Amino acid sequence: MFSTVLIANRGEIALRVARTCRELGIRTVAVYSDADRDSAVTRVADECVRIGPAAPRRSYLNPAAIVTAALQVGADAVHPGYGFLSEDPDFAEICAAEGLTFVGPSAPVLSRLGDKAQAREIARRAGLPVLPGSPEPLETVEQAKSVAASIGYPVIIKAVAGGGGRGMTVVRDPRELPRAYVEARAGAQVAFGDPRLYAERYLDHARHIEVQILGDGEGGVVHLGERDCSVQRRRQKLVEETPAPGLPRELADRICAAAVHSASELHYPGAGTYEFLVDRDGGFYLMEVNCRIQVEHPVTELVTGVDLVREQLRVAAGDGLSVRQRDIVPRGVAIETRVNAEDPARGFLPTPGVLDEFAPPGGPFVRVDTHARPGMRVTADYDPLLAKVAVWAPDRRQAIARADRALGEFHVTGKGMRTTRDFLRGVLENPAFRAGKHTTALVDEMSTGGDR
Repeated sequence: MFSTVLIANRGEIALRVARTCRELGIRTVAVYSDADRDSAVTRVADECVRIGPAAPRRSYLNPAAIVTAALQVGADAVHPGYGFLSEDPDFAEICAAEGLTFVGPSAPVLSRLGDKAQAREIARRAGLPVLPGSPEPLETVEQAKSVAASIGYPVIIKAVAGGGGRGMTVVRDPRELPRAYVEARAGAQVAFGDPRLYAERYLDHARHIEVQILGDGEGGVVHLGERDCSVQRRRQKLVEETPAPGLPRELADRICAAAVHSASELHYPGAGTYEFLVDRDGGFYLMEVNCRIQVEHPVTELVTGVDLVREQLRVAAGDGLSVRQRDIVPRGVAIETRVNAEDPARGFLPTPGVLDEFAPPGGPFVRVDTHARPGMRVTADYDPLLAKVAVWAPDRRQAIARADRALGEFHVTGKGMRTTRDFLRGVLENPAFRAGKHTTALVDEMSTGGDR
């Protein structure tokens, strides 16, 4: 196992990684920007290194600064968390060149799966169902028009280097396509440093189902069940749960088997997530593969008892997985809600500011992953996530009640600050959600008062 791990991230995920490292007896090094000088992880880590100003491009997205910090402190591994550089093949390659173990897939695997268009083609060749779309990145508006016409509207234009729900634009009218293409290309360049786009058919009223896998890097892969992530705003998740409610067990098993088969073919190492869309007829289609720990990993940990970060570290250190498929027996239901500093009444606009009060919930079977505290400034430089509230219960009815109770206890105030707390409670009360019949259209339906 490693002696020193540098955590190349911030916020709750940095703290989450540090805690597992501490339990394993691994020394931790936290990096921080000027905005995070007094962050939660800097108080827990054994050593801290400043890597730049608040702007992500000059700190958490700066490979040179992070690798230099790792070498200075004698780290032997770098854990990237999620977001930022977690799926950047160049960063993984630089780490390897400098003798640092990147806790995640190798640069070649990241290159193949991080390129969403290439990942689609890999999946198709492996026999996984994919939605009709462009087999390679789009070069021109005219090519985009041709692809859209062939697969039918609505279509969704995606950034090849995108992820986490970003870099996606839905086009319902052919007249909207030229403008959408130009804007999406410019946005992809700004967000990911890569303007390439691809297109595929867009499914209205679909279920978003994902499968958590762990691979040993030698072809051995296990899955830890499926998660439903259909409650989304702007195609970014707000509520996640496992198992997926209302999904026939036979269909869920087929989706999990497809993910394991693909990951085994790739000799996938560590934690990864296969994300699928499921249509009204039970057809499922691979969207993308995320080569990192997911924001929503706590729900899987709650029902399986498996520490996913620990397994990541084991595989990266060459110790292999500690679990086999027969060891993974999910129990009960877990639901996670994301409390963001956003105003749902204004299209989920971020509301940065200083936290005057911050009192997260507690009680039996409630897990709160957070880095926030009273007096902390929530800046516009980073994702507005304040906390993830995850609950476990023996069945879904009790899990919904526990999630609502926990959110009701959550108290956050700050000048000009709004949060998603009350909106999330509204989701939990929604009849379609309670019946397990909600789709990716739920948030829009709640915002407009009915079906689109």
